[in-house]
Parts: sequence; structure tokens; C-alpha cells
Amino acid sequence: MDETIKICIQDINPHVVCSLCRGYFIDATTITECLHTFCKSCIVKYLMSCKHCPQCKLKVHETHPLFLLRPDRTLQDIVYKLIPNLFENEELRREEFNKSRGMAVDKKPGTRAEEPVTPKLSSVINNPDGHLYKNDEQICLCLERYRSQRIMHRGKVLALRPLDRKFLRCSIRVLVSHLKAMLYKKLLIPPEVQVEVICDREVLSDEVSMKQIFLMNWFGKETPMVLFYRFRETPGNSVT
Repeated sequence: MDETIKICIQDINPHVVCSLCRGYFIDATTITECLHTFCKSCIVKYLMSCKHCPQCKLKVHETHPLFLLRPDRTLQDIVYKLIPNLFENEELRREEFNKSRGMAVDKKPGTRAEEPVTPKLSSVINNPDGHLYKNDEQICLCLERYRSQRIMHRGKVLALRPLDRKFLRCSIRVLVSHLKAMLYKKLLIPPEVQVEVICDREVLSDEVSMKQIFLMNWFGKETPMVLFYRFRETPGNSVT
């Protein structure tokens, strides 16, 4: 029979504890430049005043450090699995916070006031559909043409159809590359023509998520978040 190996949780703590708050990871988020991981709220707050990694002091990004943050859902699910009741307690704390801000969800009719509220288990481990985008936080977007452009493709003027629906609602995990893929498909854009997505006159990288764009470029503004798309000249094509 296989021997059962018992590991003390203290031996694992260096790998599952945030160095900023000294607590177990909540919404584990990794800096892509150095691969150090922290709680999401901890590292976002830290990078608002300092542009270096708290552990190795590597400069994250001169102007947009949040662009280089990525959620580590696998690590977060491991933490929830290792630490008993951590996920349930975090859900309860969030419910209490929402109640204190007047954002609590009303109970269903027939529920007695004295009955304890059971937290909803939305972790990937507890929810078989947890990896699907439909379970994520949603964000509202508006996709607008940056300007009227005349595109020459193979010696002919390329007539691009307008978007039938420029307003959309999607997961905060959606990347700029996903929006580009949608534009190529919806507008029937030839692969030789390159598409750029812009927010606040800044061309966005393909790997940037909608959540990062919102935090860096649209926080405090009215919804929906407005993104523009334009076409870039490539060898053999002309954009005027």
C-alpha cells in the first residue's frame, strides 16, 4: 500500500502566504516580470505608490504597473483546498462588508431571519463551471471606429461593414486579443490587415485584460467603457 505522507502546514506557508499582509492568499495575483505572488488587493494598493516588486525590488513598469499583473487561479484554488474554511470565511467577510455598505442581497421569501446564511461556493474547485467566463465579473463595453479610414487591399478599396452591435457585455478576463478576433470575424477583415484597439489615445497590448484597462484608464468614469479600433498599414496594404 502507498504510504501516506503528512506535511505540516507551516512548511507550506512560505508558498501560500502574502508577504504584504502576512495572510493566506486571497485573489492570488502574480507579477509577470518576476513571478512573485501577492493578494490582489495588497499588490494593487502597493503599486499605487511604488513601482517595484515588494520582494525582489524589480521595477514592474514605469507608468502602468497594473498591466503586468495576472491572476493565479490555480494557486488560489490550491490555497482554498489546503486551508480549511478559508474560502467560506472570506465569503462571509465579503457579505458582511456588502451589508455594511448597503449592498447586501435580499434574502429569498420564506427565509427566516434567524437562519444562518450559507456562503455560495464559487471557487473553481467547488464549482464545476468555475473556469467558464460566464461566471466571472462582467464589464460593459462600447466599440467605436476610431476614424473613417480608406483601406487598400490587393489594389482595391476594402469595404468594411460596420458593427451590428457596438455595445457588449463580457468577462473582465477577456483580453484585447479576444476583441481583435471578434472584430476580424464580425467585420470580415482579411488577415493581412492589422487591427489596433485604443483607449484614451493609447494603443493596447494584446495580453491586456478588460479589468486592467478599466483600472488603469477608466476607473471613476461612467459606463460603458469606450474602446476604439482602427486599422494599421501593413506591407502591401495602404490605409488612408
